[in-house]
Amino acid sequence: MTMHSDSPPPPPTPPEEQRRLEEVLYEVKKVIVGQDLLLEQLIVALIARGHILVEGVPGLAKTLAIKTLADAIGGEFQRIQFTPDLVPADLTGNRIYNQKTGDFQTSLGPVFTNLLLADEINRAPAKVQSALLEVMQERQVTIGRESHPVPRPFLVLATQNPIESEGTYPLPEAQLDRFMMKVLVDYPTPTEEFVIVERMTTAVEAIRQVITTEELEDLQRLADAVYVDPAIIEYAVTVVGATRNPASIGQDHLSQYLTHGASPRASINLVLTAKALALVRGRNYALPQDVRDLALDVLRHRVVLSYDALAESIEADRVIGQILHTVPVPDVALHERPGA
Repeated sequence: MTMHSDSPPPPPTPPEEQRRLEEVLYEVKKVIVGQDLLLEQLIVALIARGHILVEGVPGLAKTLAIKTLADAIGGEFQRIQFTPDLVPADLTGNRIYNQKTGDFQTSLGPVFTNLLLADEINRAPAKVQSALLEVMQERQVTIGRESHPVPRPFLVLATQNPIESEGTYPLPEAQLDRFMMKVLVDYPTPTEEFVIVERMTTAVEAIRQVITTEELEDLQRLADAVYVDPAIIEYAVTVVGATRNPASIGQDHLSQYLTHGASPRASINLVLTAKALALVRGRNYALPQDVRDLALDVLRHRVVLSYDALAESIEADRVIGQILHTVPVPDVALHERPGA
């Protein structure tokens, strides 16, 4: 399916901007071995102004990855270890009475940073989770009668441990929807683990700052200008719609495995992440493949599986994969536009 537009093609991606992104990844990979998918998704989330939920067993360099990324972009990094006794003020801050002046002073919490690692977010009670998710959505905190915006850029990387359920508070589906992507991190290969051990048992190479946070905001604006053909938007909407009504693509049997499908926020995020990924890959236009490459990360935490799916050990990725296999990929000819 070829869609046309009367608007002129967008300007090409400046080589300088592309080089900066490559330098950021190069610096991070001085420390992080493997985890290419996680690193790419972190960059995509930063450029698309989104947040990531990462699920993986302990010891897979989730904390180190985001801290190294913060060093490479010159951003501030904060880590919060979520525990059952945490209260919202521990994240957002509070008003403290000063006896000397007789006034209340505002003490801002650790969420006022560029990159925030919310470690084991499911170990904190619902009030704390809601406080963090409100900051993620509104990008500001209200303490007393004053609102305080968080710094820009602002990225939350929340982690979950999939092998422990005792003493945890699973995030409700409505709150999971606030995360742009959910990335699954797996064990490294034997070769990668050899390099990890070799690198971590010697002096770690210092990370240099490659770009500034201001330059990162320029990249965000550049991603906003990435061209998305209407056929790609239609493709994203069709894929997300199929999670609500599999019969619409002739996959009636998938209905028994789905209780609720993804919200329109999924369609929006599919397009936003595709634009950011296109920029990372050196293009000023998105392709259907950009949507396909990010579909699992954007959708897996937004679909609610039925009891039948759980009973048959059918995971969300399998259902989404079947939908992606069924929905035809549009044939987008970006340069066949009038006036191009």
